[in-house]
Amino acid sequence: MAQFRKSYNPYRSSDWNYGGNKWRLSRSKIELFTECPRCFYLDNKLGTGRPRGPAFTLNVAVDALLKKEFDSHRVAKSAHPLMEQYGIDAVPYEHPKMDIWRENFKGIEYAEPETGFVVSGAVDDVWQSPQGELIVVDYKATSKDGTIETLSDSSWEDSYKRQMGVYQWLLRKNGFTVSDTGYFVYANASSDKSAFDAQLEFEVTLVPCTGETDWIDETLPQIKACLDSDALPVVGERCEYCPYREAAGKKLQALAKAAKQPKLEL
Repeated sequence: MAQFRKSYNPYRSSDWNYGGNKWRLSRSKIELFTECPRCFYLDNKLGTGRPRGPAFTLNVAVDALLKKEFDSHRVAKSAHPLMEQYGIDAVPYEHPKMDIWRENFKGIEYAEPETGFVVSGAVDDVWQSPQGELIVVDYKATSKDGTIETLSDSSWEDSYKRQMGVYQWLLRKNGFTVSDTGYFVYANASSDKSAFDAQLEFEVTLVPCTGETDWIDETLPQIKACLDSDALPVVGERCEYCPYREAAGKKLQALAKAAKQPKLEL
């Protein structure tokens, strides 16, 4: 069987870089900027992104199945049992652009006039209350001890609040009335069974999240200034990639320098 290998490409096409006709400021790119402006700059202006980790195909499968499950209730205009369990008076929202909103590299878009950015974000789902208010929903798959009921015990809490906020901001900019509270549908795989038996058992919970949006309008001009500058931005405080690049670069330069030194004859 032929083995498929996807090699890392450090030279992305300029069409996908800042200023190119395919470039969009996605939610994940905004999150990258908050994490490390230098990595963001290298990626979006210079076209050299971080190497990607392995695809979490199990998470992708859970997402796909949850979407099919909620889509069946979208067609029937009925509440999912999880909504009823948690007392959420809503149904999956039916909209002509729902498939586009959920598609990577497309999503919900908004042309921000001050910066000229087309800001985008792909949601997992949107629900609607009887009053017409939209509720942003995101699916998460994991495996950890205990029942997941809040985000407070997660190291990703701040990131998830920003993620939720960007989706809410985009929908509001498109003229929709959006609830401040969104939800994460958490599928938590149990690992305390005595055997695998070719199946995983998931506990599905609904975790509320108040999205943070106040930071977005002040961050977009900062991103604009970063991209328009020729100066290399600062390193993020918690970035692991920049220290690696610096340390590896110094060691490789030292090796190259040592290799060029003439050997002394005794």
